[in-house]
Amino acid sequence: MTGGHGYKTPSMNIKAITLDVGGTLIEPWPSVGHVYAEVAAQHGVNVDPAVLNQQFVAAWHAGREFDYSREAWAGLVDEVFAGLSSELPSQTFFAELYERFAEADTWRMFEDVRPALACLKERGMRMAVLSNWDERLRSLLDRLELTRLFEEIFVSAEMELTKPDGRLFDAVAERMGVEGSAILHVGDSRREDLKGALSAGWQGRLLCRDGNQHPIREGQIVTSLRELAEITKGP
Repeated sequence: MTGGHGYKTPSMNIKAITLDVGGTLIEPWPSVGHVYAEVAAQHGVNVDPAVLNQQFVAAWHAGREFDYSREAWAGLVDEVFAGLSSELPSQTFFAELYERFAEADTWRMFEDVRPALACLKERGMRMAVLSNWDERLRSLLDRLELTRLFEEIFVSAEMELTKPDGRLFDAVAERMGVEGSAILHVGDSRREDLKGALSAGWQGRLLCRDGNQHPIREGQIVTSLRELAEITKGP
């Protein structure tokens, strides 16, 4: 349906919007390191949350293929605690940690999310989630009372493809019955969200709430989801 190659100049003919989740709609709260440290401490492992945050970032960007399975998360957590715990978390407290990230109070919703999405839904804009996530996402969105705002929830673990794979974007466009060129995808990852969408022939915006400048084309950044109402406004 899309199958495009290379970047296209964005048009304003937007019939549907897809949104990433982590870093776009919600973020771990107070941080990944804080949650890891809290659970670990309950099992006699005391580590500074700041150290765990650093370890997590290093492990996350190690360059491995990550399929978002429970086993993949167990391996990642073991890497985070390497040298910090005498026993592997996968053999001790990983199960508890895994469940913690399925709970709503482990996450903070960005303040622009609900009003921005409610405005778009009221105007009749079709919206879906398109996220690299796992089996916990659907129940988490239910607990956060976000599910009702979306027509579809596309989860990479269920689709067996991850962003930025163009086949995932093609499959989503086909499921929604909309040409990729008429779908706008928004997320906080330059590689997975912006480049993934544009390479598949979709429209894309990189969400940068911090306002930092990025070396990409003008008009491909939004600093708040509230901007989507203006971007998708008809003539």
